[in-house]
Amino acid sequence: MGEKLVSVKNISKTFAASKGMFSKKKFVHAVNDVSFDIMTGETFSLVGESGCGKSTTGKLIDHLITPDTGEIWFDGKEISKISQNEMRPLRSDIQMVFQDPYGSLNPRMKVQDLIGEPLLIHTNMTAGERLKKVHELLQVVGLSPSHGERYPHEFSGGQRQRIGIARALTVNPKLIIADEPVSALDVSIQAQVLNLLQRLQEEYNLTYLFISHDLSVVEMISDRIGVMYLGTIVETADKKELYAHPKHPYTRALLSAVPIPDPEQKSKRIILQGDLPSPSNPPSGCLFHTRCPHCTEKCRSQRPEPVEVTPGHVVKCHYPDLSENTI
Repeated sequence: MGEKLVSVKNISKTFAASKGMFSKKKFVHAVNDVSFDIMTGETFSLVGESGCGKSTTGKLIDHLITPDTGEIWFDGKEISKISQNEMRPLRSDIQMVFQDPYGSLNPRMKVQDLIGEPLLIHTNMTAGERLKKVHELLQVVGLSPSHGERYPHEFSGGQRQRIGIARALTVNPKLIIADEPVSALDVSIQAQVLNLLQRLQEEYNLTYLFISHDLSVVEMISDRIGVMYLGTIVETADKKELYAHPKHPYTRALLSAVPIPDPEQKSKRIILQGDLPSPSNPPSGCLFHTRCPHCTEKCRSQRPEPVEVTPGHVVKCHYPDLSENTI
């Protein structure tokens, strides 16, 4: 692990969600006071239910949207308030791999032109040099140079995701934000793409922000994990520590739902009571208190501060020392 590449400090983002002409304007609290660091060369994963703010956080770091409050530092530079023109030189350093590879690939362009497009924008390479680089990258991600002559619709989902990864690699990025990159793929293809991402990380010294709702996928690829709930990070820890000693009741509930491959081993499933609160009307106090089996009056009225329970293991909970067997 190297130095800090990304440092996110207390960022929040709300979106207006007006219902109609005469109704009161509502705001969706998509990201709520989120802080974390990503070290050079590591895979930091954000995991949580759909709608918890994971993808919004990725878009904030990529400067596709700007935060209402807070700071985002990338490679020693504060980027949350800079203009699109100032961001342009950094675009090659931060690349995204999307959930739906077909939706992010222009169906009218040949694959070799799609992969070569960032080189056209960010470098002074000749057409021949660009084509040579594209052919190299196609081989790196497990495709052949002849595939460059085809169009995106001629490929399977797994192959299209490989094309998306090749496109992200063209300009030698420092950070790749992978937003649910394998959730649309079959399980066997998921493993192939995850193995590819890990191999490329070693070869190209890449840093990943990996966004997923699937804890079994996250376990395979992560170094550290941040668990998100209703726009905030409730627990951050090293992968082994988080899976062995989850402290937040929401993390424990998520982990209890992960299938165990051993049929002899029975896991106790934790079923959370109540519905997920609306992000336009978040609860007072601890955001999780409406579904927490340990909820007290303190949880309802006071928002918990992050507590470091062991080195590198941070949890937002008033009662992080409750034993893991009490649920």
